[in-house]
Amino acid sequence: MTTVLTRNWWALALRGVFAILLGLAAFVLPGVTLVVFVALFGAYAVVDGVLAIIAGVRAAERHERWWSPVLKGLAGIAAGVLAFVWPALTALALLFLIGGWAIVTGVLEIVAAVHLHRAHGEWLLVLNGVLSVLFGLLVIIWPGAGFLTLLWLIGTYAIVFGVVLLVLAFRLRNRHGRPTSVAR
Repeated sequence: MTTVLTRNWWALALRGVFAILLGLAAFVLPGVTLVVFVALFGAYAVVDGVLAIIAGVRAAERHERWWSPVLKGLAGIAAGVLAFVWPALTALALLFLIGGWAIVTGVLEIVAAVHLHRAHGEWLLVLNGVLSVLFGLLVIIWPGAGFLTLLWLIGTYAIVFGVVLLVLAFRLRNRHGRPTSVAR
């Protein structure tokens, strides 16, 4: 898995950029309608899911652990498709969808980090997973916070998530092409 992440650092960077763009949109366009926000979330979840599945397929080609990124990708695609199929979901239903998605993907990020096993940057993946789980729990515990507060919460989460992914991606890019040390 370490080799796959190192060789595909750009996919993590792309996920990070999309997350930051989603976060900025939540702050810059607070009057955006629920339908537009649902579409933004749906698009992000589908793209993130597809990129995670690509990472899983590449891991499988190298006979490395593949199921965690594939399951994460399927969860993302399912959340995105549900957002497109029912665009008139209430804010509360969307809130629970996003919260559940964040918890599932966060747990799978932590599982992926555990499988990296002492590689450079695995703590960033753990941090990303923990942030995702905490965000999901916060959203589910306090659903009545209001739409603007929800946008700010999602925006903050997406920007932090994106920055952490970008840091990890560029750390992995710097390792790309370097000989890996032998595991002890």
